[in-house]
Amino acid sequence: MVNDVKINLSVEEMAKAGVNFGHTVSRLHPKMKQYVAGIKNNVHIIDLEKTAKEFENALKFISSLIDEGKTILFVGTKIQIKEYVKTTAESCNMPFVVERWLGGTLTNFETISKRVKYFRDFEIKKATGDLDKYTKKERLLFDKELVILKNKFEGIKNLTKLPDAVLILDLKKDITCAKEARKKGIKVIGVVDTNTDPTLADYIVPANDDAISSIKYLLEKIQEVIQGAK
Repeated sequence: MVNDVKINLSVEEMAKAGVNFGHTVSRLHPKMKQYVAGIKNNVHIIDLEKTAKEFENALKFISSLIDEGKTILFVGTKIQIKEYVKTTAESCNMPFVVERWLGGTLTNFETISKRVKYFRDFEIKKATGDLDKYTKKERLLFDKELVILKNKFEGIKNLTKLPDAVLILDLKKDITCAKEARKKGIKVIGVVDTNTDPTLADYIVPANDDAISSIKYLLEKIQEVIQGAK
């Protein structure tokens, strides 16, 4: 229990969700060897006892952040998981990135913030009818630009300062985000599969990062802790 928030992790539930399935033997990152329990059908099986221990540490850290009113940026750009990442982040009132990671989002935050402000102002102009005075052709161009801007900045449009931590649901795919966070001294909570360097994260969750069921399980636990700590 942290800050009166209960953390209930079950190895059986994790196994049912497929959290324990890693990648093929040939793709093992040497630093993940300590989290491997065995091999099945040429695929590494993650030690769920170790996952539970590491995940609990990550959840305790998340709980402490929420207790202090801090912000966690959710990052999950893999096609099959991005809708779940977005929904969870929104329900926790947290910013998110589920489309392509824009280089410089953290390391060049001031420039990105100007683009985000431009997007917010554009949205307001559209909503208040300020764009109605333009021709139909011009309004169509504005609409196209808004779609592009929304795609890039929707999840971070209320992010007025650098986040206190980033939660990356696939550390290998969004390695650029992890590297930027480390440069800025932002803590990284990362889901790490057997093919990934775990030292890129401050708090690691050794887990299957491909299966929707695995990511859903992890997100549900994270959501429980965040909403329980508020």
